[in-house]
Amino acid sequence: MKTLYLVRKYLKMKRSVLLFLMFLLLIHGNCLNAQINSVKASLDSVQIWIGQQTKMSFEYNQAPDQIIQTPLFSDEIIKGIEIVERLKNDTVKTADGSLNIKQSLVLTSFNDSLYLIPSFPFVQGEDTFWTNELSLKVIQPFEIDTTNIQIADIKNVFKPKFSLLYLIKKVLPWLIGAVLLAAIVYLLVLLLKKKSVIKSEEHKPAIPPYDTAIKKLDKIKQDKLWQQSRHKEYHSELTEVLREYIDGIYQIPALEMTSDEILTQLNFLRLENKDLYVKVQQILHLADLIKFAKWNVGPDEHELSLNNAYAFVNETNLKTEEEVKEDDIS
Repeated sequence: MKTLYLVRKYLKMKRSVLLFLMFLLLIHGNCLNAQINSVKASLDSVQIWIGQQTKMSFEYNQAPDQIIQTPLFSDEIIKGIEIVERLKNDTVKTADGSLNIKQSLVLTSFNDSLYLIPSFPFVQGEDTFWTNELSLKVIQPFEIDTTNIQIADIKNVFKPKFSLLYLIKKVLPWLIGAVLLAAIVYLLVLLLKKKSVIKSEEHKPAIPPYDTAIKKLDKIKQDKLWQQSRHKEYHSELTEVLREYIDGIYQIPALEMTSDEILTQLNFLRLENKDLYVKVQQILHLADLIKFAKWNVGPDEHELSLNNAYAFVNETNLKTEEEVKEDDIS
């Protein structure tokens, strides 16, 4: 019985060991699956003309959390083969959870030669995996006459398509500038014309108050408004001529004053020439009575106002001319 017990115990222990060993093998297998097992290098074209381009790719697998040290290149992958562009990595997740990564470089060469591209190392921890070697043939497509060398284009001259937007962008600033310049010139011309008109108006001799007054009185006389029963209009025009004349020779703002205010300002005439003062008083008071009190008067009074206006203008003008002559003599 004791022997049977020992045998059973031994078999049970052996079974546990086997299960443990199988577990370790399973873990080790998963680790192996997560590691790089190979790196493949390839070229889209193994033969190109000078100046043409081809793509070189490196393809390998790795676990999502692994760090792989890939080769570092500067401007050339080897001497004579230049790197034109470094493309973005193409990463695909496989069914077992690992990542399939594809790194690509766009290459070109300008030398007619057969190039051997060596193996490059990909390092994972303490393991290093090397790519396969490749060859690239660069061909000169033109026959070169060494006795008469001429420069030839590798490709045909590129003719860009016509772009209306590009043309507008180029022309629009110049067009805006031309419009602004034309506007400035136009404004300057208008300004100069305005100044010339102002200067001509400034040099234009002013009409003497006497000539203006006589001309307007003659027109009132010819229009014969009071004979047409337009009494109010007749006396309004008559007093307006008188007010403008007083403003012109005495610098009294008579157009803005009432009749009494004008007479107050002309009070000096009562001492110098009372007859003139009375004439102005008659014209203004009769006009106020007709305009505001609707006063009815006979033909003689209408004529008297006009005659007094003529007399006032003529007598004050003679006096003014005498004063000017005295000033010139002195």
